[in-house]
Amino acid sequence: MSAGFTMLESGSVRARNASVICLKNVGLLAISGISFYLVGYTLMYGSAQIHVGDLRFLSGPSEVERSLLSGDESAIAAVLENENSTMSHWLFQMAFVASSASIVSGTLAERVRLWSFFVFVVVLTSLIYPVVGAWTWGGGWLDEMGFKDFAGSTVVHSTGGWAALAGAVVLGARRGKFNQNGSVNQTPPSNVPLATLGMFILWMGWFAFNGGSHLRLSGVIDAVAMSNIVVNTNLAACSGFVAAIALSRLVFHRVDLMVSLSGAIAGLVAVSAGPDFSGHFWAIPVGAVGGTICVMGLKLLEKCRIDDGVGAIPAHLFSGVWGTIAVGIGSGGDLLVQLTGILSVGAFVFPVSLLLWLAIGQVINVRISMDAERRGKDLVELGIQAYPEFLVLQDPEQ
Repeated sequence: MSAGFTMLESGSVRARNASVICLKNVGLLAISGISFYLVGYTLMYGSAQIHVGDLRFLSGPSEVERSLLSGDESAIAAVLENENSTMSHWLFQMAFVASSASIVSGTLAERVRLWSFFVFVVVLTSLIYPVVGAWTWGGGWLDEMGFKDFAGSTVVHSTGGWAALAGAVVLGARRGKFNQNGSVNQTPPSNVPLATLGMFILWMGWFAFNGGSHLRLSGVIDAVAMSNIVVNTNLAACSGFVAAIALSRLVFHRVDLMVSLSGAIAGLVAVSAGPDFSGHFWAIPVGAVGGTICVMGLKLLEKCRIDDGVGAIPAHLFSGVWGTIAVGIGSGGDLLVQLTGILSVGAFVFPVSLLLWLAIGQVINVRISMDAERRGKDLVELGIQAYPEFLVLQDPEQ
């Protein structure tokens, strides 16, 4: 998933900012790993408290697992009751945390300061995301109400989307993105094949993203259940892409490849809330509506003059909301409870993220200088170009 996000984002931005995208995605994975190990996992899963888990440091094997590793074979039965080991669960969940942070990276591409972004990722992965996870997957109050989010349409994607939206509001648009008459200047991608490859890697990674959320594979029932999940995931991606490519010509007056790639991602996001159904046809409208919402969401952001570097907010936030609602329509969830979860997560993540971005801006600033935006973050922040053998043309207004 990290490789896919890196390729999709670096191929979608202009050449002069591609190297920083690579560094940001490796950096957010490293930061997520440390933050989630030190604080985040125990805050999310430390206990079945109603709001958050235990505020303690350092994740590790459970007591019965420690006993087993010390040679106490009588602990085997207790370990087997958990269906998966604690640290394998930690590693799997850490990948979700990193994915949520990658959404923020894509939206704020080409204008957010590197270190400001990393500071935000520390708080997102150690506090904001774990609190949402504690409410839902950690056995908290939303879980007790019956909120369903199998693989993270809300927990992962909407959380990242709300955080990204807050950052986009604080940072503002890239220089020259919007004209005073309301028209939009397109920022051409630097490497379309790379972005397409990134989408394919994400598509494949989603099989583990959703299929792995079954959390066990120990027999025939689990194998059949996981295969159903993977097929539903694939169908939703297919229909999301088809809907986006069909609608892009009507909305943007051209068959837009980059919008279509976002449509496939939107289909994957939408089905993540409830891919564990056996009637596969339902995955097609879920993905198609997700792709449609993504295309319309891209247009809505342009109307609102909100600059999303790679279209991550419509693909992850808007489609994540739809996918969570879809569980209440056709996958056995309670629609009122699903709406409660959506609104609660948004009411928590967006204002907290907004305040955090404003606080970071007061201390170290969040936006790069005008010179850095003109010359490119690669040269100014890293002193390296992603494509040094090619001449990087500057924008006409610069």
